[in-house]
Amino acid sequence: MITVLQPGLLSTIQDEGRQDYLAYGLPRAGVMDRYASRMANLLCGNPLSAAVIEMTMMGGSFRFEKPCRIAICGGEMAPRLNNAMIEQWKAFDIKSGDVLVLGYAQSGCRSYLAVSGGIEVPVVLGSRSTYTRANVGGIEGRALRADDRIALGEMPPVQVQPINLDTTFIPTYPERISLRVLLGPQDDLFLPEGIEAFVSTEYLVTDEADRMGYRLEGPPIRHAGKADIVSDALGRGAVQVPGNGQPIVMMADCGTTGGYAKIATVIGADLWRLAQAKPSDMIKFILCSENEAVQALVEEREKYRRVAKQVAGGLAETALLKPASRSMRVTIQNQSYQIEIEEVK
Repeated sequence: MITVLQPGLLSTIQDEGRQDYLAYGLPRAGVMDRYASRMANLLCGNPLSAAVIEMTMMGGSFRFEKPCRIAICGGEMAPRLNNAMIEQWKAFDIKSGDVLVLGYAQSGCRSYLAVSGGIEVPVVLGSRSTYTRANVGGIEGRALRADDRIALGEMPPVQVQPINLDTTFIPTYPERISLRVLLGPQDDLFLPEGIEAFVSTEYLVTDEADRMGYRLEGPPIRHAGKADIVSDALGRGAVQVPGNGQPIVMMADCGTTGGYAKIATVIGADLWRLAQAKPSDMIKFILCSENEAVQALVEEREKYRRVAKQVAGGLAETALLKPASRSMRVTIQNQSYQIEIEEVK
């Protein structure tokens, strides 16, 4: 059990989100920075998809009511354990009564607290993730509050070794960020000079940057005609451009459909960079090929594999990297069958 002493500016419980209800208009939600979240889980011996506490701009303070192991990854929030500074990107064993305090983000924007066994809130529609706009998931569908008590899962069966991550696994969070993008699906609705502006200039992260999307400001991206389209599917990473020519990058809590033309999509392997951006940071979009996007994903997954092997070793590595599975019940000709579906992350 964890007791929340102070919740921070915006701290929520997140896992890798829910995707079976997009057709019904329910956003996926989930962690904004999957890389930091997954690394924190691996350091604790958890599966990649275990629920964590996501803290935005400023961390909270927490008292642990039972022994466990923790790891903090993501934006630098100067964590202190029992008033002594501790490192991020490293696992620590916690005793009952220990108090963890995190401050303002000195670099980056979001940090993730993983606990051995994961955060054990109820699964709602296939996920523990909090979607505050609909009061779904987490604790009552809301951000954490003082005096909340958070249950922890069973200690993971995998015996993990405490390690110091090599610096090659620890990202930096600069104020100027490059994001690789694939053009489309509606890049044909923009003038050539609009596309040129999109990929040749920098855009400022405005104050309107949250879990739903990041509004950017810079040279207008000119449409060939109207900005509006017949609403179609929308997903995280999509770059919408409304009539004012200022791009909006969709994030974890974005809606499932949108009616503005989408000039490009930020590749999945780079979305964590934007999730760590703060207002006044600068964004540069860089065109890449589909092969480059796939290779970036392969390289990201290889990092998880290497860390899992270090902390677990041997066959136990597969237990940490195994994709999350969920069960569904289907009825065919009045006969009920239980089936397992494996998610490909």
